[in-house]
Amino acid sequence: MYIALEQPTGAHLLTDHNELAVPVTLRHTSDDPSAVHLVFPAWISLDEEEVTWTVARSLLAEGLAAPASLGTVRVCPHGPTHTVVELHTPQGIAAVRFTTADLHRFLVRSYEVTERSGEPMEPALDLGVA
Repeated sequence: MYIALEQPTGAHLLTDHNELAVPVTLRHTSDDPSAVHLVFPAWISLDEEEVTWTVARSLLAEGLAAPASLGTVRVCPHGPTHTVVELHTPQGIAAVRFTTADLHRFLVRSYEVTERSGEPMEPALDLGVA
């Protein structure tokens, strides 16, 4: 059974001198259990296309408590209530600040879809629905 979990959330794109509020949709699907997709609206990109960054779910979880990185993505706490996700490209770095509670809530919900090991929770979901 395919399950898609989406959670719209507010975030802030951080720049040297400013910050821009931007809506980001967090997405997790049962067919890609180790990933969280960060979906940015088209108006934020240079080519006016929706942008999706895929982040390892375990990296996002680890980065809520302590700095963590994998490849072109870095996640770290930013004060007691926020988390920053840095997305590195050849053109530069995009730093996006999220409310830690929003990310944590989404991760908890994602573990109801697929276990931390990536195994689908279908039998548990079937029992819950019954």
